[in-house]
Amino acid sequence: MKRNDQTLTRVEFQIMSIIWDMKDAVCAWDVLDKCGEPKPAYTTVATYLKILKEKGYVECGKESGKGKTYRYRALVSREEYTRRTMHEVKRDFFGGSLKSMFSYFVQEEKLTEAEIMELLEMVKEEE
Repeated sequence: MKRNDQTLTRVEFQIMSIIWDMKDAVCAWDVLDKCGEPKPAYTTVATYLKILKEKGYVECGKESGKGKTYRYRALVSREEYTRRTMHEVKRDFFGGSLKSMFSYFVQEEKLTEAEIMELLEMVKEEE
């Protein structure tokens, strides 16, 4: 990662989600086509792609036979970004304690005992 602020903004995350979902190199027009209404301007999408490149989330280049169009490919997977973000949330909001984080979500989401037991079973299966 190149820039200091590696957290994605809401719009950057939306654009990365489009790139992740498309699974192949995309151009700004591809991203724009997948954007919801109201659609941003092409230049806005191009600017965000440039920012994502500067942050180290995507690489770009021109493919032979595709003209002057830059194509962008994810350098960071959705899973890697999720893992990193959740680690930061655990560290920054819960003092690094998974127990505190889990307790927070159990209480905040008002999970039933059955839901808690289901989560515990899922954890046991992964061990």
